[in-house]
Amino acid sequence: MTSPVLICGAIGAASYIIGSIPWAYVIGKINGIDIRQHGSGNVGATNVMRVLGKKWGYSCFLLDFLKGLLPVLAVKYIFANQKDMSVSVDAAMITAAVAVVCGHIWTIFLKFKGGKGMATGGGVLVAIAPYSFLCCGLAWVLFFYATRYVSVASIIAAAVLPISSYLFSKFDLWKLESSTQIFLLVLAILAIAKHHSNIKRLINGTENRFEKKKS
Repeated sequence: MTSPVLICGAIGAASYIIGSIPWAYVIGKINGIDIRQHGSGNVGATNVMRVLGKKWGYSCFLLDFLKGLLPVLAVKYIFANQKDMSVSVDAAMITAAVAVVCGHIWTIFLKFKGGKGMATGGGVLVAIAPYSFLCCGLAWVLFFYATRYVSVASIIAAAVLPISSYLFSKFDLWKLESSTQIFLLVLAILAIAKHHSNIKRLINGTENRFEKKKS
């Protein structure tokens, strides 16, 4: 039987490389720019949308979302159908999830400077805790349309994540292992921490907002 360390190492390495694909940077280059030199400078879908428009912004979000979703789903499928594995399904999924999010935030292709991980984290959530994803998505929509700040919506959605996952598990609506709940808590803290520059701009009143189009 293969060593659990080797199995988790292989899962982690593959997921990290997939997560490291900087789609925002790639899309920027397709359009002849370095996205890091425009808008907020963030290598993420929101900045792509702000600089290059909705078509490219939505495309970037979808690609970042899928790179979080697909590796975790693949691991879940493989390990759920192999009864003689030395690593549990939950451990394998968390390993993939951690690695793919870390790849996005600290991409090896851009000197370990990537995006904030919201879209990729969303993909991970669909695979691990879909009910919590729906709660986070609802919170994001409500606070975005209430404030027109993507950063505020993202921070609130991140805060909702560990709370909703705990409540769903507590009331047996979607049972999660304690290790998975800890991972979701860490993911939420990391997502909020990555918005530190946005928080400073919100306090200073200089944060960019998406204004409603005038009819």
